[in-house]
Amino acid sequence: MENTNAEILWAPTASQIEPTRLAAYLRWLEANKGLHFADYDALWRWSVDELEAFWQSIWDFFGVQADGAREPVLASRTMPGAQWYPNARLNYAEHVFRCATPDRPALIARSEDAPLREVSWAELQRDTGALAAKLRALGIQAGDRVASYMPNRAETVVAFLACASLGAIWSSCSPDMGASVVLDRLRQIEPKVLFATDSYSYNGKTHDRAAVVEELLRELPSVQTVVHVGGPLAAGRTVAWRDGISWAEAIRVEAELTFERLPFSHPLWIVYSSGTTGLPKAMVHSHGGIVLTHLKTMALQHDLRPGDRLLFLGGTGWIVWNLQIGALLTGASVMLYDGNPAWPDDTALWRFIDEQRVTLFGCGAAYLINCKKEGLRPRDLGAFDHLRAINATGSPLPIDAYHWVYDAVKSDLWLASISGGTDIASGFVACAPTLPVMAGEIQCRELGVAAYAFNDAGQPVVDEVGELVITQPMPSMPVFFWNDPDQRRYRESYFETYPGLWRHGDWIRFTPRGTSVIYGRSDSTINRHGIRMGTAEIYRVVEELPEVRDSMVVDLEYLGRPSYMPLFVVLKPGFELDEPLKARIVQQIKTKASARHVPNEIFIVDEIPRTLTGKKMEVPVRKLLLGSDPEKVATPDAMANPRSLEFFVQLAKQRNSTGVK
Repeated sequence: MENTNAEILWAPTASQIEPTRLAAYLRWLEANKGLHFADYDALWRWSVDELEAFWQSIWDFFGVQADGAREPVLASRTMPGAQWYPNARLNYAEHVFRCATPDRPALIARSEDAPLREVSWAELQRDTGALAAKLRALGIQAGDRVASYMPNRAETVVAFLACASLGAIWSSCSPDMGASVVLDRLRQIEPKVLFATDSYSYNGKTHDRAAVVEELLRELPSVQTVVHVGGPLAAGRTVAWRDGISWAEAIRVEAELTFERLPFSHPLWIVYSSGTTGLPKAMVHSHGGIVLTHLKTMALQHDLRPGDRLLFLGGTGWIVWNLQIGALLTGASVMLYDGNPAWPDDTALWRFIDEQRVTLFGCGAAYLINCKKEGLRPRDLGAFDHLRAINATGSPLPIDAYHWVYDAVKSDLWLASISGGTDIASGFVACAPTLPVMAGEIQCRELGVAAYAFNDAGQPVVDEVGELVITQPMPSMPVFFWNDPDQRRYRESYFETYPGLWRHGDWIRFTPRGTSVIYGRSDSTINRHGIRMGTAEIYRVVEELPEVRDSMVVDLEYLGRPSYMPLFVVLKPGFELDEPLKARIVQQIKTKASARHVPNEIFIVDEIPRTLTGKKMEVPVRKLLLGSDPEKVATPDAMANPRSLEFFVQLAKQRNSTGVK
């Protein structure tokens, strides 16, 4: 199955490798530990074979500051339940502010309704200290939960860092989420303080959220205080929220920023699964686990250096928001882009990247695919002299999108497709600045991540598609799920298929050279005529067609029923789904994917149902078409485009009314 002739699209030169932080780490290992590695793969193998030595080297290389003993590194290897650094105490926010400097801003915030704002490290430290003191005065202490209903702006970062400094547990929902979705999350954790905005701007429109916040407060009796952060509608209006204080009041009194050093496993934040079906899983990550993992991921894998500028496109309800704040641990500046990247026109974000000297740009793969479909050529807008890397995540990046980036954006560029998740707040398979970029492939496993493909017999395989399995604990695995006292949901989520090993739920293939390809979620796999295929393989070839903007495929084979596989496509304006186009789609699948996976029918739809973080909702659509109650398969407020389900509801009714199963 391996494509031995995989096209190398970019390879770093010796002069590009030398200043990377990964190269510096390798030099440090040789000088301080007497370790020399022939290549990245050898380094990775050491990092998972000698797990304790590797993570202690990360601790030492980055100079982690902590009280107590650093031994043992790993007191228990049991998954779930691994115990990392049980005798150490540290604080995430303390490690962020080690990077404070007058030489560059900490944050650069752009929103649709306000001028560009640079936040200096001194200002960030001043506001964080003032807010932390106010939270203490309100009675907030380590272990209390603090929630946010705020957009991607500087105040949100200040609020998070203030909570982290005193050990309060942070949890964030984006203001584009509806009340029911937010309540599904926040009811579980019973926050004492809510940071909330009354309004926000997106796509040139102002969205009033005051009534939504009032609804949240009616259903969240645990909230004692609301900190009101004014949005574009704040001027001239009075918002009477429970024991509400304004942002200005919350940071009015200056106070020294201090840091509560906490046990390594003390909760830092609570993040959530998508919640499109069932109650979202409330995943708890630790101060120590995130400090170690984000230092490793952001500095060594993504090569963020002091003075770099990171822009990762995503809202405050997606884990990439948490990941981008981790860039502050490395001394980089974080660019907060609040708004529609295509407003006021589809070149807005690319012009911003060039003008603001962004070093690393991250986004969902769908954004790059859409730019390609729109025929954009960012290189005609600017030179992108400072742009060193682009990361794509959220879904597999097809080969033609790789080519588009090198043709239409910049030829000397490190393009990295990465895959991880909310579950670990980082990557399983990702990137390294010392490796080449091969079309359609993810560069490497992350260091310290014992990732393998397992076949149906539970054996690791190479050059075969299998389940993504992690065989060794990682510091950023959840320490537990909130509201899951017996760990039942935690075990069911990852550890039932292979007891003691983490099964992530993705199909993956590792090549002999260590690169990988993700083939989609294993719970939405198409098993057609006995041949298993990931949905991403079909999307790659269908969406290569210039007429097709988006697509979704599901297989309705179930409990002995014959296979029925419909394909749904969104076409670019001006095209229709006529017989010649259908034939071209079928031929594309036959010749480039599999002759056994030709769809039974092809439907045109206005939109593909997606979660708030942009993932295609294959499993809910499959359940719907198999006859499940629409109200039980998806929560509209947890969707980016809830009206898109109407077509599938009607199709399900037609199938059921005609007796088609």
